Amino acid sequence: MAGLDKRVTSYQQALAGLEDNMTVLAGGFGLCGIPENLIAQIRRQGTKGLRVVSNNCGVDGFGLGLLLENQQIKTMVASYVGENALFEQQMLSGELEVILTPQGTLAEKVRAGGAGIPAFYTATGYGTPVAEGKEVRVFDGRHYILEQAIRGDFAIVKGWKADWYGNVIYRHTAQNFNPLMAMAARVTVVEVEEIVAPGELDPAAIHTPGIYVDRLIQGSFEKRIEQRTLRTGGAHVDA
Repeated sequence: MAGLDKRVTSYQQALAGLEDNMTVLAGGFGLCGIPENLIAQIRRQGTKGLRVVSNNCGVDGFGLGLLLENQQIKTMVASYVGENALFEQQMLSGELEVILTPQGTLAEKVRAGGAGIPAFYTATGYGTPVAEGKEVRVFDGRHYILEQAIRGDFAIVKGWKADWYGNVIYRHTAQNFNPLMAMAARVTVVEVEEIVAPGELDPAAIHTPGIYVDRLIQGSFEKRIEQRTLRTGGAHVDA
């Protein structure tokens, strides 16, 4: 039986139903593999009070940093502050609630949410502020803390190539958090560089099956580089 055609023709359609105070899962790592056009659409829509879950929060003036500038994020769940000075400023001032989570734990919390696992035990963070208020158990003589899974209302994901049915392939390291986010939301929206007809993708190469994808849109991407290092005359120069 043929699958459902997931394509939409506008970013307004792609994010229809996104409302204030929802939880948004955003793929990407630094500026690699971020759904930059979907983020820009959230800014245009002006959706506020969002709880955003992502590895980090973009940079000043780009990526999720655009939503910080517009004060659309109420709570940020991330593994590090990164290169975003505004993120740091809003966190230290108390304007932005930040839940810093170890990177592997964050990935597993989202993966568990997508797999239908409500919680899991991990040794990461035991004995640190990360463990405060969390259940602790001992397995084989080692302490573990209970971490709850994460699910979202919307997931915004960046892929490389997809077919009409929403089967997605990511390119190299741009895969990062994207497949995890795609599995863990009520509505998953994927933007890609190329959409091909059904049957053109090698089934063995597909990273995210279309069953997880609700909407698919083709976009063009700026693909900024967060840190560019050039070699000049034998010395490294950071640009």
